[in-house]
Amino acid sequence: MATEEQMKALVKQKYSEIALQDKATNTASCCGAGGCSTEVYNIMSDDYAALEGYNPDADLGLGCGLPTQFAKIKKGDTVIDLGSGAGNDCFVARQETGDMGKVIGIDFTPAMIEKARANAEKLHFNNVEFRQGDIEKMPVTSNVADVVVSNCVLNLVPNKPAVIKEIFRVLKPGGHFSISDIVLKGELPPSIQQAAEMYAGCVSGAIQKQDYLGMIADAGFTNISIQKEKTITIPDDILANYLNTEEIAEFRSGNTGIYSVTVYAEKSITTACCPPGCC
Repeated sequence: MATEEQMKALVKQKYSEIALQDKATNTASCCGAGGCSTEVYNIMSDDYAALEGYNPDADLGLGCGLPTQFAKIKKGDTVIDLGSGAGNDCFVARQETGDMGKVIGIDFTPAMIEKARANAEKLHFNNVEFRQGDIEKMPVTSNVADVVVSNCVLNLVPNKPAVIKEIFRVLKPGGHFSISDIVLKGELPPSIQQAAEMYAGCVSGAIQKQDYLGMIADAGFTNISIQKEKTITIPDDILANYLNTEEIAEFRSGNTGIYSVTVYAEKSITTACCPPGCC
């Protein structure tokens, strides 16, 4: 069983490789269930093209939802994006906040930070900032954000409750988050649970849907709701790396489901400065 530090090192290595790839070779070519694909990390993304502020250079196809579409961002808001990658959600958020707002992207991977900063420079944005850091210990002061967004990142973090508590800390009272992530119903086969590639690909690090929502409630958030849910189907050619033909058929016919959910929650305007039990 890998340690937390080993899991973080795996994620940093994989996403550094992705950041340094040429965009033309980093595009998913998934043909759906049973069809062709490339790697599991790029079969889940939604189409950002219709969203204002979308910049194709910043879209590496690594998400599993459209959290900024649901995030209720207003002009002048301060927005934090967790796991900001090449800046995709930050630039969409910046369209919503306008010139008077501020967007802070946080990413664990230096190569991603470098790529995001270069993209921001090309767009001449002076109110979008990228900070390298661990989202379990965000490099941000408390009570600063109106909105937190994140796209398919918490499943990559070993200590998910720590991230949820950090989100609570950095949000202003009355602030809220909209986060897209991968959750499970039922158990994955052991060979998938133990595969490093499936962890980096946002699958084996996912937790049960009810546990995920319970973790958010335990941190002190209110008005928790699911804004969008979709089923994720892993193509057969990817599953074949871990399961034989009979095991794939059994997995397909079983009760295990992999889902992308976009979850919304609020930090009460009357709340204390930190979650229950952390002060």
